[in-house]
Amino acid sequence: MLLPILGIGQIKSASLQASGLTCSMCSNSIYKSLKTISFIEEVDSDVETSTFNIKFKTNQEVDLDALQKAVEKAGFSVASLKFVMNVNNLKVQNQQKTEIGDKTFYFVNIKDKVLDGDVEFRIVDKDFISPKEFKKLKSRLEPSGDKRIYNVTF
Repeated sequence: MLLPILGIGQIKSASLQASGLTCSMCSNSIYKSLKTISFIEEVDSDVETSTFNIKFKTNQEVDLDALQKAVEKAGFSVASLKFVMNVNNLKVQNQQKTEIGDKTFYFVNIKDKVLDGDVEFRIVDKDFISPKEFKKLKSRLEPSGDKRIYNVTF
């Protein structure tokens, strides 16, 4: 079942944690790769936690898969990707699809509720979490067909 759009907003920022880094040069490689993405305004990195805080340009479409591909292009993988989106009166239900803007999200392990304001979502798709965590969640996730579906929680 696909729920209607009740409120949408732009993805404002993201926090990406990478895995496989061993030194500051690794972090620098991911930083440079992320900075090449046109819709990114700013990237701040924390070498100790392998985390990259990303701010997106206003009124630009954000491609969440491009973030994962940039990390992979630098030779690493994503351990976690959280993003903040401003929503207005958005009703979400566990194990239901919801369209927000031009993206489809499938909510996993949540309580049904109405979201309002800045909300942090976490992508739980295969290339956005650890293999161990993916194995635990795999049976509850919605596979993408012709249209990309992001499995998320908060």
